[in-house]
Amino acid sequence: MRLKKSKPMFIVLCLIFLFLTTACGTSSPASKEAGQPAANTGAQEASGARTIKHALGTTELKGTAKRVVALEWSYVEHLLAVGVQPVGVADIKGYKTWVNISPQLDASVVDVGARTEPSLEAIAALKPDLIVAPDFRIKASYEMLSKIAPTVAFNPYPAEGEGNQFEAMEKTFLAVAEMVGKKAEGDKVMSDLQKTFDDAKAKLKAKGKEGAEIAVTQAYSQQNAAVLRMFTDNSMLIQILNKIGLKNSFKSAKFEPNGFSTTSVEALPAVQNANFMYIVQDNDNIFEKQLKDNAVWNGLTFVKEKRTYKFPGNTWTFGGPLSAKSIVDLATGALAK
Repeated sequence: MRLKKSKPMFIVLCLIFLFLTTACGTSSPASKEAGQPAANTGAQEASGARTIKHALGTTELKGTAKRVVALEWSYVEHLLAVGVQPVGVADIKGYKTWVNISPQLDASVVDVGARTEPSLEAIAALKPDLIVAPDFRIKASYEMLSKIAPTVAFNPYPAEGEGNQFEAMEKTFLAVAEMVGKKAEGDKVMSDLQKTFDDAKAKLKAKGKEGAEIAVTQAYSQQNAAVLRMFTDNSMLIQILNKIGLKNSFKSAKFEPNGFSTTSVEALPAVQNANFMYIVQDNDNIFEKQLKDNAVWNGLTFVKEKRTYKFPGNTWTFGGPLSAKSIVDLATGALAK
């Protein structure tokens, strides 16, 4: 009698097991280890399913992702660097304004809304098989995005003592490359970038610029006041310049998780003996407008000695390997004339 009563329960358990083993594209909440930038665990079943551990949990990805939606510009760059066009991108207009790399986005790529609040309907309509985004932007929408497609979140801003932004970028780039079946291409991109670093370092050394001090800012106006984002040692930009033998002269009083301190012209006398590189929009050039007749600015050593170097406004300092190469080319061109 007991055997007869347990038979239906056995069948139910078998059906539940079958459902769980055939499910794919599912996401789980973050574990204690999920605070790291994000990485593919490499666990791969015979079916091609992989478990991706990332900043907001774990995600099951079956096969190679072909239709990817990127909700951050740096991840758009990662895809383009390995020859993959995303099907959807957040804020394409902004991307084209601020990011200056080649290859370009195809005209067929669909805008899915703002990076801060993308349209779930627009994303779902594209039928993606992978969504990639920074963890800090999608914490509230992660579960909803995961119902549309496997969603992988990355942490681009490591906490103090947990690495720098360049290391996070490299790990993220290689993880994205692997998810879209472009591991070999991703490895080559990073190898080529290392060669770019080595060549630039040798060129600067030949010009007597090895170990040269630099200070770098992204500048803009706010309520007609000059604002300077001074890049700190943990930023991707400074890490890139370190790799070609340059040294950051700016020191922040505290750890800056975003990689820059927001300050004013009053912070510049402390770095006036360095080579000053600045990123500014042509229509918002504070150095030609707000600071043109400023006594502090005009009294700086690097201004008097004409050691200021303007970089284009679309120099993207939060990007990937292609933006890194662009930054190296600009810095080398400025100092190794």
